[in-house]
Amino acid sequence: MNTQVEFCGMKFKNPVMNASGTFGSGMEYSSLTDLNALGAIVTKGVAPIPWEGNPTPRIAETPSGMMNAIGLQNPGVEVFRKRDLKFLEDYDTNVIVNVCGHSIEEYVAVTDILSEEKRVDAFEINVSCPNVKSGGIAFGTVPLELEKVTKEVKKHSKKPVIMKLSPNVTSISEMAKAAEAAGADAISLINTFTAMKIDIYKRKFAIANRTGGLSGPAIRPIAVRMVYEAAHSVKIPVIGMGGIASGEDAIEFLMAGAKAVAVGMYNFHNPNAMTDVIAGIEKYMEKTGTEDINEIIALDL
Repeated sequence: MNTQVEFCGMKFKNPVMNASGTFGSGMEYSSLTDLNALGAIVTKGVAPIPWEGNPTPRIAETPSGMMNAIGLQNPGVEVFRKRDLKFLEDYDTNVIVNVCGHSIEEYVAVTDILSEEKRVDAFEINVSCPNVKSGGIAFGTVPLELEKVTKEVKKHSKKPVIMKLSPNVTSISEMAKAAEAAGADAISLINTFTAMKIDIYKRKFAIANRTGGLSGPAIRPIAVRMVYEAAHSVKIPVIGMGGIASGEDAIEFLMAGAKAVAVGMYNFHNPNAMTDVIAGIEKYMEKTGTEDINEIIALDL
């Protein structure tokens, strides 16, 4: 049975990785789950200088999901390089660094600094976070702005560039095409949906930012639709995510057109979520007599 896939020149043991922001750099999970079993580790967003993030409370539970407004809190690229990349040197899996910024210059700064790092295999450019007031989603909702940041990052990157798209747009196909036209090596989707929750007994917003990003199984059918539309609009590969909690969920995204998948919110519920998803994919392959995972990815529904 073959679960290996090729993605932008990288060989993945299997198509399963974490969604950025749900797994740190794997450090906190390393005593609970086997990091070497993963197809890749996607780090939390890294900025040129430390970001404090949004005021608390920043997380709220919703029906079949979760809202967050962390605001891309991170220690900055120098701490990341010395602490997180050093930690990841001990693991045999691909490392994709998620990059965040308030401006094109900030995205480029991180890319410049980390392009020479051997432990970095690719960049995922976060132009889709709904919880920061500038940068982030400002680039991810306007095709022209998405093209600008993609082109500048590509000029400076010596690694494959994956643009992470926002679902908070009118046409996900147009955004996927804009990223491809600007030279992106791949795209990933979806990030969270902008949402709101009010505590009717406290008579306050459930999170201090008022709005947050909705993730989890509640958004999965919408994510599958958007991955299908994006994957069938471009020729570059797609990482699909949005509420994946089982091997069957992952298979659905692969059949929709994704070449790899990422597990997000479910990591908070189950520290072994990704290894369970990998086992679930293998169980599906055994049950259906599928010898090669690429047979599923190549399906033309």
